[in-house]
Amino acid sequence: MRFTLPRDLYHGEGALEALKTFTGKKAMVCVGGGSMKRFGFLDKVISYLKEAGMEVELFEGIEPDPSVETVMRGAEAMLKFEPDWIVAIGGGSPIDAAKAMWIKYEYPECTFEDMCKVFGIPPLRRKAHFCAISSTSGTATEVTAFSIITDYQKGIKYPIADFEITPDVAIVDPALAETMPKKLVAHTGMDAITHAIEAYVSTANCDYTDPLALHAIEMIQADLVDSYNGDMAKRHSMHNAQCLAGMAFSNALLGIVHSMAHKTGAAFADHGAHIIHGAANAMYLPKVIAFNAKDETAKKRYGVIADYMNLGGKDDDEKVALLIAYLRKMNDDLNIPHCIKNYGADSYPTENGFVPEEVFLERLPEIAKNAIGDACTGSNPRIPSQEEMEKLLKCCYYDTEVDF
Repeated sequence: MRFTLPRDLYHGEGALEALKTFTGKKAMVCVGGGSMKRFGFLDKVISYLKEAGMEVELFEGIEPDPSVETVMRGAEAMLKFEPDWIVAIGGGSPIDAAKAMWIKYEYPECTFEDMCKVFGIPPLRRKAHFCAISSTSGTATEVTAFSIITDYQKGIKYPIADFEITPDVAIVDPALAETMPKKLVAHTGMDAITHAIEAYVSTANCDYTDPLALHAIEMIQADLVDSYNGDMAKRHSMHNAQCLAGMAFSNALLGIVHSMAHKTGAAFADHGAHIIHGAANAMYLPKVIAFNAKDETAKKRYGVIADYMNLGGKDDDEKVALLIAYLRKMNDDLNIPHCIKNYGADSYPTENGFVPEEVFLERLPEIAKNAIGDACTGSNPRIPSQEEMEKLLKCCYYDTEVDF
C-alpha cells in the first residue's frame, strides 16, 4: 500500500505568497482561459515568482477538457524554455494539461499512449518541479496522481494515473475560489462529493484515506448548497473540503461513477455539447450507489456515510435509500438534472436534453465497453458485466430504478 501527497501544501488566505520562497532559475506558468488574468491572480503569480528571482514564461489558453494536441504544444514550449519549475494555475484543466506536458518535457520520446499506461511513468523531477494552484473547488488535481486528457479524434477522455505526477507543492488559497461562477460551484462541488464517496467504498480504501473521505463528506454536506447560494465563508470551506476529498481518492482510487462520466463526457460532442464532468457525476452517483449496494461490504460503508451525515435509517438498506434521496435533493438544490435525457446543452434540466434517445442507444454498447475498460473501474466494489453496464447507463439516461 502507498499513500502519497504533495510534499508541501500551503492553504488559507494569502497562501499564494508562498511562491516568493521558491528557488530556481526559470518558471513556466500554465494557465487557461482568462479568469485568472481578469481577477489579477495571474499577475500576482508572475510577480511573486519574479520576486523569488526567476525568469517567467507564460503558456496560456489551455482549453476546458484539454486535448492531446495542447499537451504536445505545451511540452514543446517547455523544451525550448527549459524551466526548473512548472506552475499551473486555474481549474482542473490547466493543471491536468500541465502535468501531462511535464511528462513529455522530461521524456520527449514519450508518446500519449505511453502516458496512459497506469502507474507506468518513469521518475520525473530530473528537469523540473511542479506547483499546482487550484481556482475551483472540485477536481483536487492539485493533490492527486491523476490527469484527464481528451483525445478528440476518438471522443474519449483518458485518465493518466501515476504518483510521479502528484505535484510537489499545492497552493489552496480560497481567494481564487471566490471567483467561480455559480454553475461551476455546483458541478465542482458534486465532483468533490463523488470523489469522497467513491474513495470511501473503493476496494483500495484504507485507514489513511477513510478519515479524509468522511470529513470531506461532512464538510460538503454542510457547505456546498450555501456556497452555491453565495456564502463566501462556506465557499472558502469548500475549497478545503474538495482538497481533502482529493487526498482520499488519489490514494484510495475511484469507481464506476467516474468511469461512466469519463466515457460519456465527450461521446455526444457531435450533437453540440459535452456532458460536464461534475454534472455527469451528480447524475450517475445515486444510480451507482444503488448498484454497488448489492455488495454487502459496500452497503455497510454507504451506511457509515449516511450515519456521518445524520440521515437516520434503522438498517443499511434504509440508510442507502436515504443517502440516495439526499444526493438527489442536492442535485435539485444545485439545478442539476437527474438524467441524460433531461440534460440540456447548457447543463440545466430540460424536458428534452441534447442527446437524442436513438443516438444514445446506438452508442450505448461502445460507451459501456469503454467505461468497463476505464482506469477507475478496477477499484469499484462491484465490477459490472457488459450487460450490467449497459443497463446501468440506461438507468442514467431515463432516470429509472436500479434493481439489478
